[in-house]
Amino acid sequence: MGRPFGVKRGNKKRKEKYDEHIEEGEQEQEEPQPKQLKTDDVSREEEAGNQEKQSEEAEGDVVHQLEGIPLGPVQSQLSKSVGVTFVLERASLEVAKVGKTYQILNSDDHTNFLKRNGRNPADYRPDIVHQALLSILDSPLNKAGKVRAVYVRTGKGVLFEVKPHVRIPRTYKRFAGIMLQLLQKLSITAAGKREKLLRMIKNPVTQYLPVNARKIGFSHSSERLVEMQDYVAAIGDDTPLVFVVGAMAHGKIETEYTDDFISISNYPLSAACCINIICDAVRKHLKFI
Repeated sequence: MGRPFGVKRGNKKRKEKYDEHIEEGEQEQEEPQPKQLKTDDVSREEEAGNQEKQSEEAEGDVVHQLEGIPLGPVQSQLSKSVGVTFVLERASLEVAKVGKTYQILNSDDHTNFLKRNGRNPADYRPDIVHQALLSILDSPLNKAGKVRAVYVRTGKGVLFEVKPHVRIPRTYKRFAGIMLQLLQKLSITAAGKREKLLRMIKNPVTQYLPVNARKIGFSHSSERLVEMQDYVAAIGDDTPLVFVVGAMAHGKIETEYTDDFISISNYPLSAACCINIICDAVRKHLKFI
């Protein structure tokens, strides 16, 4: 009787030997010999682990680091009797949850949201405080080191400080993102450093102002119209100056701590334009270019 058709015993044996060879090869690859570490290698790994642990602890100490908020150029040191202070009152910086994210409300992007909640979109103008801060920080007065401090108080009464050597973003979208993080995390540090460039502080603002400072408020509705350069010259060089400017779309600032309330133009001016006139008048009085 012959063998069944299609059965080849020789091939079967070869296949089994081939499979055994593959299994042995795979087993040898899956079980590599452990590498023996020398004493120097162990000490290096321990040092690397300690360095990683120290870096993690240092990162935990930093309140918040926001990339893109670098320090400005180094300014000249001020004496205690020299320098001006700016206070921006009633800034429109309000956070609300729109959809699934928190945003700074503004009249351009959130008109429908504001109307649904019974609010006037014209009152939500965070771009005004953005322009005002750029006018202060970009002025020759600040670059010469003559600006002592900048404070901003929102319409809700939240007060925060802006260091004069911070570089505020030029675009509003980036600025709004920074303000949102500031209001949520209470401070923003310099990129790569622990210095707080923007930080929330407690009210009232008067506790941070220089002693014996002349606090001057500005409004077009004031009956006292003055030439700003002459007004600054009449005060004298030994008196610290505090300029209080409204950072809202319309209305009048109402503060109890101002010593004087003046108008510097026959025409209503924006906050940025008013600040430019103030900075230029002080610069001319101090006689530098």
